[in-house]
Amino acid sequence: MSDPGSISRLDKLRALQDWLDWQLRQTRGRIQQLEAQERQGQQRRTPQRQRGSEQGKAPVEKRESEDRRPRTFPDWGITDIGIGTSRSEVHRGDCFAAGRQLRAISREQALAALGDGVQGCEVCRPDTALGAL
Repeated sequence: MSDPGSISRLDKLRALQDWLDWQLRQTRGRIQQLEAQERQGQQRRTPQRQRGSEQGKAPVEKRESEDRRPRTFPDWGITDIGIGTSRSEVHRGDCFAAGRQLRAISREQALAALGDGVQGCEVCRPDTALGAL
């Protein structure tokens, strides 16, 4: 027998539904705020570009932060380990552990490096991805 003071499953689902409705309203409101901010930003940038072209000047260049292209990664890369050492490490191109010092290499170069004893990253496991176990 169920406890008379317990909440029924239907009541729990209704409470969950209410909370999800609230979350959806919050999300839609935030989307509207961000869309308004983007419209205002575009309106501020547009007059500057138009003024520049009206005066015979080149339009204002896009800032790097405005560039919406996705970051591209090489398929494979190699990094130097530590400071002042000659040891290297092979990584997959999208490995977060590689840092910004990743030098792009081809698949064949990655296989050759692993074959020559260069250490493979323990995070992205390029030896496994390359089939060089």
